[in-house]
Amino acid sequence: MREVRIRDTLSGALQSIDPEHEVGIYACGPTVYSRIHIGNARPFVVFSLFARFLRSEGFKTRLVVNVTDINDKIYVAAARAGEPSAKFAAEMTAAYVSDTDALGVGRPDAEPKATETVEGIVELIADLIEGEHAYESGGDVYFRVRSFADYGKLSNRRPEDMDQGEEAGTAGLKEERLDFALWKATKEGEDTSWDSPWGPGRPAWHIECSVMAEQELGASFAVHGGGSDLVFPHHENEIAQSEAAGRPFAHVWMHNGMVDTGGEKMSKSEGNIFQLKEALNRYGREAVVAYLISGHYRQPLAFGELPMEEAVARVERIRNFFRTQAGPGSGGASPEQQRGGSGETPPDPDSGPARRVEAFRDALADDFNTPRAMAELFELIAEANREDELPGAVEAVSEMVELVGLGTLSSPDGSGEADEGAERLMAERDEARAAKDFARADAIRDELVSMGYEIRDSADGPRLVRR
Repeated sequence: MREVRIRDTLSGALQSIDPEHEVGIYACGPTVYSRIHIGNARPFVVFSLFARFLRSEGFKTRLVVNVTDINDKIYVAAARAGEPSAKFAAEMTAAYVSDTDALGVGRPDAEPKATETVEGIVELIADLIEGEHAYESGGDVYFRVRSFADYGKLSNRRPEDMDQGEEAGTAGLKEERLDFALWKATKEGEDTSWDSPWGPGRPAWHIECSVMAEQELGASFAVHGGGSDLVFPHHENEIAQSEAAGRPFAHVWMHNGMVDTGGEKMSKSEGNIFQLKEALNRYGREAVVAYLISGHYRQPLAFGELPMEEAVARVERIRNFFRTQAGPGSGGASPEQQRGGSGETPPDPDSGPARRVEAFRDALADDFNTPRAMAELFELIAEANREDELPGAVEAVSEMVELVGLGTLSSPDGSGEADEGAERLMAERDEARAAKDFARADAIRDELVSMGYEIRDSADGPRLVRR
């Protein structure tokens, strides 16, 4: 087990992950008012793969990613769709699960929903009121920011400089504009509510994560993650709520950078959305994952045709390695090779491939540096391609790609030929994509998946592979 360190947003320092205790990771998930975009997929992939790496190093790890299914934006989107908000949120939650399943990096150990956590939320709010850190006003409940001396420590802002972004009409209910909502009384047009000591209403946004994290991981846990856009106000407010109630919180704060399109942060409200499902349909699962790990997780990641084409090319380079190196007619690495062993003599720990694996793992242990790790992988591929035979290379590359969610590349050609019906559907999908009828292309892709096929895009065009 090697030392694993993460750059902590709170302290600014590299902090070691404690190997003596379970590594609880809580990452903020989506608000389900529409299908998720590729920017939402970045934290899902980063934290899923970080947890995978920790487990591979022997850390006992539990990953929790929540779903926010109570929110003002859900009411608005449901009304536009002409559906009850609960039904709409359930549909969007199912779509989120389907879209993230298609990434192929596994599911979190727990995925709590806000709607399932209301009882615990009410209890925490009551504790905050009892401690005079919160107050009821007009059926709402607000957190008294000035009652928490450390407010602003995560975002390094003075309270006077902070705008909570609360909705219009709440200013008259607050003692100070700095205060933020914990509970919101039911308003006209809202079709869901829960009972509380302050009347019917619903939880506000920030309080849910304090409760879900504690319920799933305990009051004190190892890592709290999410996008850098959540540092303020969301994560700042989580710290205030939990610590003001006398509950210790996360030891390390781990924030991923935003996905940018043309210099603009990708967000649903900005309208520059590129849905994850569409990206998966156009470029394939492996290319999307390869793109999302192409930059250091803390840095912004540019999105566009060029970065995605580069990701497709990197994926194809790995596939070609297995086609040429794993043995003629083998169709890729054997099951033993995919597990990181040849089934015969263990690879020499002093060999070039073994040293590359160690350097790869060292990069992931050093603030989860996926670009540096992938550089080691491609250096090894280059070395293997220059040699007639490089013992241990296939096993080493198989281990590397498995750690970063690209293990399927070690069997590049699948098994069996596609039947005529599937090939015909594939041709229809190509025609739909050429005509920019992506809804039709998506429908065909889903039909092919139901038939047991995966579409893999490459430099030579898409092809069908049996799942």
